[in-house]
Amino acid sequence: MTFWQYLEAKGPYLLTTLLGGWPQTAIVAIGSLLFALIFGLAVALVRLSAWRPLRWPAIAYIEFFRGTPALVQLFVIYFGLPDIGLSPTPLQAAIVGLGMNGAAYLAEIYRAGIESIHRGQMEAALALGLTPGKAMQHIVLPQAVRTMLPPITSFAIVLLKDTSIVFSVGVVEIMALARNLVTETLHSAAVYLIAGLLYLCMTIPMSRLAARLERQRQAWQ
Repeated sequence: MTFWQYLEAKGPYLLTTLLGGWPQTAIVAIGSLLFALIFGLAVALVRLSAWRPLRWPAIAYIEFFRGTPALVQLFVIYFGLPDIGLSPTPLQAAIVGLGMNGAAYLAEIYRAGIESIHRGQMEAALALGLTPGKAMQHIVLPQAVRTMLPPITSFAIVLLKDTSIVFSVGVVEIMALARNLVTETLHSAAVYLIAGLLYLCMTIPMSRLAARLERQRQAWQ
């Protein structure tokens, strides 16, 4: 049986089986993105602090998580934390691991977006009696969002693709099922082709959204 004959005969079965991993993939992607968005903003604000002893830990965090592989970070969280009494589930380890990794990248996106806003905006807000926190929340961040949205959307695409490594800590998502199917059918090309197409179906709409946001950002400028 040729590759295409096998794909025609078994394609629906392979697709249905792989779709069973979509909910876990979506949970990991959404959970880690939310974690990264919130924690990344906190890291960015600390990174921008005028107090140097506060900045250095944020810089060290960013450099460490951007400079080491996400897979290593997942292994440290899932296999290393039990040594100190913490035992995360595979899903928890995947969300926290990818979230902490993503927060380092988003922190730099946030920082660049905030620094793109003229300092006069903050100074004017402070002159009107706003606290630095209120000025950041109500004046600077709403303007910086326009600059940050396109790269954040692009980051979300990368994060979605990165969920393909969480099978290594036991999360039963698309790639975990793909590996099981390869063992069962011994047809790796067909299985991984369909898995790749599933990821493509999820990332193409997000890519279109990122391109649209980029065009809008350029129009705002």
